[in-house]
Amino acid sequence: MSNNLFAKKSIDSIIAQSEEKEHKLKRALSAFDLTFLGIGAIIGAGIFVLTGVAASIHSGPAVVLSFVVSGLACAFAALCYAEFASMIPVAGSAYTYAYATLGQLLAWIIGWDLILEYAVGSIAVSIGWSGYFVDLLHGIGIHIPTWACSPLPNGVNIPAAIIVTIITIILVIGIKESAKVNNIMVWIVLAVIILFVFLGIFWVRPDNWSPFIPFGWHGIMTGAAIVFFAYIGFDAVSTTAEEARKPQRDLPIGIIASLIICTILYVAVAGVLTGILPVTEYSQNQNYLSAPIAFALRIIKQDWASGIISIGAIAALTTTLLVMLMGQPRVFFAMSRDGLLPQKISRVHPRFQTPYITTIITGVTVGAIALLVPIGTAAELCNIGTLFAFAIVSASVIILRIVEPNRHRPFKTPLFYIIAPLGVLSALYLIYNLPVLTWFRFLVWLDIGFLIYYFYSRTHSRLGKPLKPFSLKSILEFFGFVIFMNGFLFAILAVLTVFDITSIKTWQEVNLDPGKSLLYCGVLIGAGLVMWIVGKLTKTKGEL
Repeated sequence: MSNNLFAKKSIDSIIAQSEEKEHKLKRALSAFDLTFLGIGAIIGAGIFVLTGVAASIHSGPAVVLSFVVSGLACAFAALCYAEFASMIPVAGSAYTYAYATLGQLLAWIIGWDLILEYAVGSIAVSIGWSGYFVDLLHGIGIHIPTWACSPLPNGVNIPAAIIVTIITIILVIGIKESAKVNNIMVWIVLAVIILFVFLGIFWVRPDNWSPFIPFGWHGIMTGAAIVFFAYIGFDAVSTTAEEARKPQRDLPIGIIASLIICTILYVAVAGVLTGILPVTEYSQNQNYLSAPIAFALRIIKQDWASGIISIGAIAALTTTLLVMLMGQPRVFFAMSRDGLLPQKISRVHPRFQTPYITTIITGVTVGAIALLVPIGTAAELCNIGTLFAFAIVSASVIILRIVEPNRHRPFKTPLFYIIAPLGVLSALYLIYNLPVLTWFRFLVWLDIGFLIYYFYSRTHSRLGKPLKPFSLKSILEFFGFVIFMNGFLFAILAVLTVFDITSIKTWQEVNLDPGKSLLYCGVLIGAGLVMWIVGKLTKTKGEL
């Protein structure tokens, strides 16, 4: 396979490219803005919904430990993100970091992966926002027809499309204006969370914490993989690097401070919730599963506060949606600027200095899908995409420390040779605790990305020599690599399950046997290797 696929962009050229007039964004965000963007992105559906789901079904009262495990995995990655963000303060986040260390193909993979994270996350959050908003209106006597707030085939989800449209307009108008809206919403969310903890702590019964670990270690880890969705967001702070006033100083502050604050809040809410209720007894109660915090307040006769919780949930989901819709266009923007997507869409608005074309494309796509389609597995798909990005960023930091040890680093990851490897391992371990069906969908998404890369991105990249569109050699090498990767990634999942390192439960849900699947993976790995070797031995003038 040609070295073009693994060609790297120098950090100096990445920074220089970000200063090009036609691609330059407005620097307007302070450390406070970045921290609140992180909090706004992190605290969303997770604290109001996933806390109760993970506690009752997967972890029991030990959901507190699930949050700690996920928080630690995020902390390892966050420190690596902070080092990169201070050193390469440009849009693109993990995509840009991978381009500087691992090369073009892996950068494309991670960029495509981030699109999955932000797009599916935005769709899920907008649908969740619609549900809370409709319930709130119902509570004050305003009734929206079922057909106007339901997905196909029962109707269309108009509130979801409307909120996406409003936020898209705000994002086009300006980054500072978007940050102001986010800051207001975050203050509302923080006030509501503190209110719940303050009210609930007086109703905690220590008996409800026993048994503390009803589902064993696997339950804690499965819960950690599920509640990881609640932490998605701090990485989005790094996508705004080109819009930070002092990125080398403020980005590490925003990333790390937002993660610390949110972890403390999650643990406090989980502890109080599981102290108020024997959560494992409510695993089949849909009223509890859909809104556990409000449900707990009704149990302790604080019905007046449940309405306030709904307002807090709407504010939290609004901030999460805003930051996700902010992050996705900036990844698009960076990939387009590099030529991996059409370069015309990386234009900056002449007045607002925002990536308006990619913002509008994202808003229209997310709004249209949220209008029509129900999303049932959005949390797991977002999780696997984000965890994959975390593993790549942590590995990239290690590579860059080795390749460019003398480069100036405004922020350095402490205990580097412990933290960075743990960032890789913890992310991969959580990835392999996600459901098997999620893995199928993730691999399908990656394969679609490989096709786009082969047929468009590799021939339009601004880096390296132009490549000829097709040749037998390139087809055999490239798609041999793709087949090998599919077999290899799924084989690891099967091996971990065979050795009881990860749970067999999700295999049983899809009627698959990990032992037999391992054999099929071996066939894919072998076929991929044969294709790749034949491609390497093939001689043609149209080499990739």
